[in-house]
This record gives sequence, C-alpha cells and structure tokens, in this order.
Amino acid sequence: MKALLNKLVQSPSLLRTIPFAIFLGLTFCQGQFGEASRYWFYLAKTVVGAWMIWIVRPRIAEMRWVISWEAIGVGVVVFAIWIGLDPLYPKLPGAGTPWNPQSQFGKHSTLATLFIGVRLIGVTLVVPPLEEVFYRSFVYRWIVNPDFRSVPLGSFAWRPFLVTSAVFGFAHHEWLAGILCGFAYQGLVCWKKRLGDALTAHALTNFLLGVYVVWKGAWNFW
Repeated sequence: MKALLNKLVQSPSLLRTIPFAIFLGLTFCQGQFGEASRYWFYLAKTVVGAWMIWIVRPRIAEMRWVISWEAIGVGVVVFAIWIGLDPLYPKLPGAGTPWNPQSQFGKHSTLATLFIGVRLIGVTLVVPPLEEVFYRSFVYRWIVNPDFRSVPLGSFAWRPFLVTSAVFGFAHHEWLAGILCGFAYQGLVCWKKRLGDALTAHALTNFLLGVYVVWKGAWNFW
C-alpha cells in the first residue's frame, strides 16, 4: 500500500485518475451483493473517496474550492435544467431500481436517515472534486496535449470541450442533462481560468438535487 501511495503521489496523471477509478470501481460494486449492498457500498465509497481527496489535495494545486457568484449561478441553473428537462427526452437504459433507502430500510428508520445523509455528503463534497479533477483538469487537457500540465486550465478548444462533455454526459442515466452540465462546468473553467468555481457549481447542483429528491420523493434522480 505504501509503495502504491508513493507511486500515486509522484505521478500527476495518476493523482487525477486513480482516485476516480477506485471510486468508479466501488460504484460498480453497489448492488452486486444484494440490494442492501447498494447502500453499504455507497457509504464505503464515500469514506474512501474522502480519504483519497485528503491524500491528493495537497499535491493538486487546482483542487481548491472557490465560491463566486458565477459558480452559484451556474450551479442553480444546471439544477433547474436537470429537473426541467427530465420528462422531455428518453434516458439511457439500465438505471435499475431507484436508490431509495426509505423503501429498503423503512421511511423513518435510522439506517434510512443515515444513508440519505451519507448520500447528500457524498454528492456534495466527495463527487465534485473527484469528477472535476478527472474530467476538467485531466481529460480535457490531455485531449489537447498528453503533456496535460502544459495546457492552461482556461484554454478553450472545441474538440476537448465537446468530447469531455459528451463522455461526462453519457456517464449519467440522464445523458442530455449530463452533456449540458458538462458544457456549463467546462465553460466555467474556461471563463474563470481555474477549477475552483466548477467545484462549487457542481457541489451546489448536486446538493440542490439531493434536497429535491428527499423533499419530493423523486428517487429516480438518485
């Protein structure tokens, strides 16, 4: 483990890809060991994801949260788009049963409350850094030049802009909203010349969506 960590922290590309890959691997494990494992693996990947962010954050200069009016505006607009577009286009297949701990463990149960809280924390504080660093800091710039650190964060080019947003979008069941979301976050990076605003926008979108899910019982978004 120590050797792996040493190799990870010494490689700029591994720093930005391995945490995301591990997080994704744990995501694929959700539900593979019974329905309840969907929730326990989500708890595990949230804890592991937070730990990985703690390890790599001092070594990734751009992984710094920035709160700005532009970030807040983009976060709110993307949330509105995600909800508003939902009934207007077909979704990708394979979503399965909605992620609903109240259905699995009981509406007022301790476990249901625990997993809702974990999900809100995960989507707000863990998912945005892992995804933004992977997609916006690494993939976008790597498409421009495999020596990705030579490419400024604020550089704009159509090919990586479209490709990265498409890959990001099709990683979601709600593919169209995901693509537009990718456009918005990448555009914010290009506009502000930093990643921190996109971290905040992404976190705000996810938090608002999580609150909406719990408030309306719209578990299909989770």
